Amino acid sequence: MSTCATASRDAAEPVAGTSATARTWLLVEQTGPWGTEALTESHLDPRIGRALETAADGTGVRVALVRRPGRHADCHGSVARRAFLAHTAPDRPWIRTGSVTEPEALLRLDFARLGAGEHDGLWDPYDGEPLVFVCTNGKRDRCCAILGRPLASELADSGAEAWEITHIGGHRFSPTLFVLPYGYAYGRASAPLVKDAVASAREGRILLDHCRGRSTWERPGQAAELAVRELIREDRADAIDVVHSEAVPPPDDVSGGNDDTDEGAAGPGHEGAVATAPMTPTTWATTPPPMTPKPLAPSVPLGAPAAPAAPAAPGALGSPATPAAPAPPAADRRADTPALTWAVTIAHRDGRTWRVMVEQRADGAPAPVSCGSPLGRPARMAVLAVLPLSCPGRASVPSAPSPDHPTRATAPPELPISPPSRTTTPFELPADRPTRAPHPTRATAPSELRLG
Repeated sequence: MSTCATASRDAAEPVAGTSATARTWLLVEQTGPWGTEALTESHLDPRIGRALETAADGTGVRVALVRRPGRHADCHGSVARRAFLAHTAPDRPWIRTGSVTEPEALLRLDFARLGAGEHDGLWDPYDGEPLVFVCTNGKRDRCCAILGRPLASELADSGAEAWEITHIGGHRFSPTLFVLPYGYAYGRASAPLVKDAVASAREGRILLDHCRGRSTWERPGQAAELAVRELIREDRADAIDVVHSEAVPPPDDVSGGNDDTDEGAAGPGHEGAVATAPMTPTTWATTPPPMTPKPLAPSVPLGAPAAPAAPAAPGALGSPATPAAPAPPAADRRADTPALTWAVTIAHRDGRTWRVMVEQRADGAPAPVSCGSPLGRPARMAVLAVLPLSCPGRASVPSAPSPDHPTRATAPPELPISPPSRTTTPFELPADRPTRAPHPTRATAPSELRLG
């Protein structure tokens, strides 16, 4: 049987930069069946579900229903249900959990503060095993049920803290899931891979294989972060931060595109964003609802415009980050339409910073975005180059204006994303943790790319 998942797998469609976006998750247990729009099509009162969606809109909080794997007995009446709140930003991840008898009480939550990472002592801290949420809503897409439910059951039987969840986008990457507390999503997952991801999360690390990205960031930030992690082989969850992201004109020297590439629009409210032709919803990467720009720094209130920042070194840790323009649906590219490109600043906690150029493309083979949908070219985030900005212990060289662009500083030498030959380790692993052997299919970085 041909499905969107098999078509995507056969086309070797990349999964990086496709995670659902949520700085904070509100996950509410709801037994029984789920409809396509689970918050309003389940045995949760649809008025409450609709009100939760409205309350969370624009705050950085994403609401979803969850249930334990297995047969889904429909528990009618007023029963206590489990609820989780989880914030996923680096250096500030937390999980709170409580028992909710009356779902209406959730409407009294301060969603803006929750999205900004402030729980105000609500409920109890969760200190158990990492939580795994597998997308299993067959009414949304049959691949999620066919591939997701067996995986969720296998994980639960093995003792993992596994839950089923209504929708996290990316049906064609089924089975797909995310792991808390750090919020990294995975696609085309297997039980051994998920167990490795859980073991990594237990140690404060992440698994890079099959990783779709951290839900904290918009999709350009997700792709940029994973590119830097692959380059320096960094798996510590909170070692990398996305500190700035902006839509920019595509650089002539690293465009990497061609005239028949499909693109989308950058969205309103971003200087340098490129307006394009009307957008075609059927070619959107993971068919999410329209996204509004969200600040990337906890210090900026979510849902409000980013305040002007004091001058700081590009990518300096702690400097306010501007929101990434949300990656929109792709449309057929015209000859006079430039590509949509982002410049994303990535910072390591040891002081290193990079500027990553990310371009939205839709240049793959035609494929369905979900089962039953028309053929389209799903959008993807392509990393064009990784440019080092700073390195601890080295004097920084000021950038000079480019003769072609008087207002644009000349970029440092590019580190193109290409198959490297070997790696160096920029940090020492704990003595009690053996160094991992290189992945048999993953290229490693040449020694000249060592930045510190």
